Amino acid sequence: MRTKEDLKQTLCAEVDRHRNEIFTIGTTIEHHPERGFQEHKTAALVAREFAAMGLPCREGLAVTGVKARLGGAWPGPTVALLGELDAVLSPQHPHADPQTGAAHACGHNGQVAAMLGAARALVGSKVMEHLAGNVVLFAVPAEENVDMEHWRGLRAAGQVEFLLGKQELIRLGEFDDVDMSLLVHESPRPEEKRAGAQYSSNGTLHKIMEFLGKASDAAPKPHLGINALNAAAIALHALHLQRETFRDDDCIRINPILTRGGNSLNWVPAETRIETAIRAKTVEALDDADVKLDRSARAGAVATGASVRITTMPGFSPLLNHRGLLEIYKRNCLPLIGGDTQWTEGIHRRGGSDMGDLSLIMPTLQSYTGGVRGESHGADHEVFDPELFYLTPAKAMAMTVVDLLYDDAREAQALLTGWRPRFTRDDYIDWMRRRFRVEEFQG
Repeated sequence: MRTKEDLKQTLCAEVDRHRNEIFTIGTTIEHHPERGFQEHKTAALVAREFAAMGLPCREGLAVTGVKARLGGAWPGPTVALLGELDAVLSPQHPHADPQTGAAHACGHNGQVAAMLGAARALVGSKVMEHLAGNVVLFAVPAEENVDMEHWRGLRAAGQVEFLLGKQELIRLGEFDDVDMSLLVHESPRPEEKRAGAQYSSNGTLHKIMEFLGKASDAAPKPHLGINALNAAAIALHALHLQRETFRDDDCIRINPILTRGGNSLNWVPAETRIETAIRAKTVEALDDADVKLDRSARAGAVATGASVRITTMPGFSPLLNHRGLLEIYKRNCLPLIGGDTQWTEGIHRRGGSDMGDLSLIMPTLQSYTGGVRGESHGADHEVFDPELFYLTPAKAMAMTVVDLLYDDAREAQALLTGWRPRFTRDDYIDWMRRRFRVEEFQG
């Protein structure tokens, strides 16, 4: 039987052999950015790549997801390697779509290229003949979901229920055959060096507060109106006064914006709207801040006599990376980046990802790699080291598969033993549905 190190060397050689094709995949996706649940060109590219490898795949999962599977020589756990299909809104980016403003300024093109690079290596090396279990290769939609109007149309048509791609795929049962998942994100931050992994990241709740007052002529009869802008202002002030009650350790961020402030200078504003996201480190901290925000909105309505409609939609769930999975990935990544001095670990990220939703139901790792510079989501975001950006995560993920599934999947089985999910899939779906809610409050 071939040794693990021999299999790993073969995998890395396969990635190197396909380096130009992997670079081409990444740059092709970069030049054709698409928004969440609309990634049809990128999904078609992934399907073509799977077909070229001789891998049957399923398409159209949660609108645009593409899923293939590699089987090992013996039964065992299933490891999923993920890549996200969608782009962000960054209309000033040099490769932005001129019609939509979408651009790959968050590195998802690198994720898909690395996932396909790992797939090429696993197929071309035939290492699965020496492993137990399976590998799912999964291009997933809508991690960013920047087009809310499009999403609302899909939801009204019954094509989606939840806001984000992995949430939808969980609901549809597409992760029922997966035991653990890995994804490698980009990091342009110099302080995070060449690669690394956080232990956790924030989750989010999306909130819309729509205040309805009563219009009246602002010059002669303002006393006959109910000022919905005043209701919104009181709600914002009440929310700001809550900030001292947020614990520092919970990493709470609330950044509201006023998206409607009235219709005419001549009239007391009758309709106003505040939109915001609550970000926090834990589900419990999210729920605590959610209660306080709703209370603040009701206070604005009570003070002015307006009514308020509060819409709550769950965004990302808080991410908790699996430490055992992190250690196995790190073991394989360090030789590729120059050792410990080029690795950063243990920070909590105040951003978020729907990898957090997966981490509620299975061992999950979202690590990161460098090779890019500029600001995430910014117009100056660019790849400057394609080898680090595209090839390093392809090699590290493929080698991690070997560690997990070698020797009758001993390491994967050990990792799963004693691990308990926060939710079963059905419990997760019920919990998510309860978090979607609309409250009508008359002040």
